[in-house]
Amino acid sequence: QVQLVESGGGLVQAGGSLRLSCAASRSSSYIYVMGWYRQAPGKQRELVARMSSGGLTKYADSVKGRFTISRDNARNMVYLQMNSLKPEDTAVYYCYAAPWTGGDYWGQGTQVTVSS
Repeated sequence: QVQLVESGGGLVQAGGSLRLSCAASRSSSYIYVMGWYRQAPGKQRELVARMSSGGLTKYADSVKGRFTISRDNARNMVYLQMNSLKPEDTAVYYCYAAPWTGGDYWGQGTQVTVSS
């Protein structure tokens, strides 16, 4: 089992930046993929960015060039640097982990609100 704790959400003006952090309770060597999803009111949860243990990344088209995902395996952390934020980025952001042994784990979510 993996527990995930996010931090770093908040309120920011359009064009601003935020950095989300997620701490995992298990070693990064146990986790194959870590990433971030988001869910806006009335919408389905969607992938924002994810990174494999080998460093392969995948981004949603809507955030390419603005968001950067990174992992610190020594600290069992994953980060999401969000720049040039837009009002449409407003959502609850969830940390995600998929261990090598299977299963999906989610954090409790952190609110990101971008004002116009």
